Amino acid sequence: MRPALLALSLAATLLGAGCASFHADPPPGAPADATFAEVDGVALRVLDAGPRDAPAVVLIHGYAASLDTWLGLVPVLATRYRVIALDLKGFGWSGRPEGDYSPPAEARLVLGLMDQLGVEKARVVAHSWGSSVALALALAAPERVERLALYGAWIYHEELPPFFRWAGTAGVGEALFTAFYDERPDERMARAFYDPALINEAFVERYEASLARPGTTAAALAAARGQAALLDMAPRYRTVTQPTLLMWGREDRVSPLAFGERLVKDLPRARLVVYPRCGHFPMVEAAAASTRELLAFLAEAP
Repeated sequence: MRPALLALSLAATLLGAGCASFHADPPPGAPADATFAEVDGVALRVLDAGPRDAPAVVLIHGYAASLDTWLGLVPVLATRYRVIALDLKGFGWSGRPEGDYSPPAEARLVLGLMDQLGVEKARVVAHSWGSSVALALALAAPERVERLALYGAWIYHEELPPFFRWAGTAGVGEALFTAFYDERPDERMARAFYDPALINEAFVERYEASLARPGTTAAALAAARGQAALLDMAPRYRTVTQPTLLMWGREDRVSPLAFGERLVKDLPRARLVVYPRCGHFPMVEAAAASTRELLAFLAEAP
C-alpha cells in the first residue's frame, strides 16, 4: 500500500471513521430486465440462458465484480448448455445484507440457487476470488460439481494484499476500505490488465457507478474479512477430485502465475494453461484461445 493511502487510512481511524452500512435489498436502479431469486433471505440477481434440458454450467464472478464479467461468454455457452450466472451476495445488483461473506457462505447460496432452479449437477466456471467460492462448493457438495474451470484463481491466503489482512481489525478495516474506494478506479484496475488500453472511460464509469451502490463498502469489507477461511480451505484442495482446468495470464499481477503452478500440484486432476501477454482476465485478453480451451474442456466425456 502506498504511504499516502496508509496515512489517510490511519488518520481516518484516529478521527473515528464511521462503520460502513449494509443494504439488505437489491440496490436501486437495477436494469429493467434484471431477474432476482431469493435464497436464504438474500436477493440474488440471476441470469438463466440456454436450453433448460441441457447440461448446466454455473458461472461465478470475482471480487468487486458481477455476472457482467461473463456477458461475452454466455452466448457462446448457451448454444449447447443451460448457463446460470449470478451476482454473488454483496456484489453487482444483489443484496448486501449483514452476515457471512466467506467463500463457504457464498457457496451455500450458489447451492441454494441450484436447488431452486432444479439443477442437480453443474460444470462450474469461476474467475479470481470466485474460484475460492467454486472450490468451497466442490468441497461442500462434490456430488453436485462435475468439473471446474478457473480463470486466474485467487484461492490462497498468501495472495491477499496487506490491506485485506489488516482489514480484520475493527475500525482499521472500515477506514482502509473507505480510503481504498476513494482511490481512482483506473489506477486500481491497471494492475488487472496487461494492456492498459482496455481500461477506457466507459469501463471506469461503469465501475465507479457499481462502487457507489449502497452497502457496497460494507459488503466488500465483509468479503475481505471472510477470506480468512482460505487458511482452512487450502489444505483440503487435495481432496477435490473433479477434472479441473486452470487458465492463467502469464503477466497476471493480481493472482501471479506462481499460485497457478502451486494449485495445479494441489489439485489431483488439474491442468494449467498459460496465456502470454495476458493479465488477470484471460476471458478478455486471451478471449479466443481461452474460450476454445474452455469449450473443449467442458465437452470432454466424464
